[in-house]
Formats: sequence, C-alpha cells, structure tokens
Amino acid sequence: MARATAFTAVPGWGGVLMGCTALATAALSGPPDDGSRWLWLWLSDAAVAATIGLAAFVWKARRSGVPIAGNATRRFALAFVPGIVAGAVLTVAAVRTGWLGRLPGCWLLLYGTAVSSGGALSIPAVPVMGGALMLLGVLAFLAPAAWGHYFLAAGFGVLQIVVGFVIARRYGG
Repeated sequence: MARATAFTAVPGWGGVLMGCTALATAALSGPPDDGSRWLWLWLSDAAVAATIGLAAFVWKARRSGVPIAGNATRRFALAFVPGIVAGAVLTVAAVRTGWLGRLPGCWLLLYGTAVSSGGALSIPAVPVMGGALMLLGVLAFLAPAAWGHYFLAAGFGVLQIVVGFVIARRYGG
C-alpha cells in the first residue's frame, strides 16, 4: 500500500517563485560567456531556488499531512537526486574545460531528467514538465550557445511558473 502512494507534496507556489527568480537571473545574466559573473549568477539562483523549493515542500507537506520522512518522499528523492548530482559534476567539468556556453543545455537536460524520474512517482504534471525541460535542453544544445539564457528563461522560468500554477490550482498549493 505504501508503495502505491504518490508523492503529492510537490510545491506549486514554490515552483512559481522559483520560476520568477530564474526569469530575473536570465535578464541579469545575459548570454553565457567565459566570465565568472554569468556562472555565479546562475549558481546563486540555483541555491535560492533550491531553498525556495525545500521550504515550499516542507510547508505544503505539513499543511497536507504528507510525512516529510515518509516512503513517498524518500522514493521521490532517490529518483530525483541522481540527475541533480550528475548536473553538479558536469558543471564542474564544464568550468574546468571552458565549456560554459553549453551549460544551459546540460542543466535543462539533467534537471529535466531529475524531474521526470522523481515525477514518475508524483502527480502527472511533474513528469510532463520533466520531459519539456529535457526537450528544451536538447534544443539548447542544437541552438547557438549565445541563446542559452533564453532557453534557461523558458525552462527554469516560464515552464516552472506555468506548471507551478497548474500544481497550485489542482493539487492544493
């Protein structure tokens, strides 16, 4: 019975806030370049978004009675975290090799993988968002590197906001 429980504490309003910070970061950062400013803006946004996401998850889980340390949460984390770790490792490799211009595709593809994997154990909107993020990642690799911030704005910003609203309206915040 516990294995059949879907992970429903995905925070819609937290996703909306995370998307707003990504849109601001895309506007501030501009296209990917070899300087450290672009990278630090996006890494800072990732830290802010992770904090928002975790806080919103705890708030929604407590409000809806989902156990924070329950089986559904543990399974979601076990499916979600490997894609995030892979993204972190490849970010370090990209910095070391000067491959910063292709980080948007990498980040979108791997975050999409994490969201799709974790979302398989969640509500239907989550794996759909993961697939859309992965598609944006592929398109970012195919497009000129200078368009990277547009793809990040589309995925981490607009898509996150739209799906966040859907989750908030249909699944209680």
